[in-house]
Amino acid sequence: MAEVLVLYYSRNGSTAELARQVARGVESVAGATARLRTVPPVSATCEATVPPVPDEGPPYATLDELRGCDGLVLGSPTRFGNMAAPLKYFLDGTSALWLGGGLDRKPAGVFTSTGSLHGGQESTLLSMMLPLLHHGMYVVGLPFTAEALNRTRTGGTPYGASHLAGAGGDAARLSDDERELARLLGRRVAELAVAARVLRT
Repeated sequence: MAEVLVLYYSRNGSTAELARQVARGVESVAGATARLRTVPPVSATCEATVPPVPDEGPPYATLDELRGCDGLVLGSPTRFGNMAAPLKYFLDGTSALWLGGGLDRKPAGVFTSTGSLHGGQESTLLSMMLPLLHHGMYVVGLPFTAEALNRTRTGGTPYGASHLAGAGGDAARLSDDERELARLLGRRVAELAVAARVLRT
């Protein structure tokens, strides 16, 4: 089985819900399986250690899981048009993988959520692509042939799946189009991961 690592950080649940939809898209592909992982929060005042399993949600990702995946989908809420610090902190610790080419030629995609309509979704998605390109990964987006991308009035971009949480209400509730595009992103990465695994065997 080709394993796609769905790795994200979420504070209010929106990005976590997108991650679950991406994982469903991965699992819809024959020969692919999704591994859902998160990263621990970071503190501005001190370095702290946390247990390997958070109180709720999936376990924290390890570099070995990153090294062993056949594909990767990264997710983060938007922080001033950039990825959140905990995900950036995790990615900053992947130099050994970069030196050894551990992620080279593997497919990858990105997803995000914002609280406002022009909250920096696309720049956040681009910021997550940069380390993936440095690792030599093949970055997968969403094509305009996807009907939901032309139809959406909430989240969704050609750079990756996204969610517009808005102010108040149920921030983690995705629109139908957002769910469809998140699943499509997972499916596209998984299809490439399965094909690449077949070529390697």
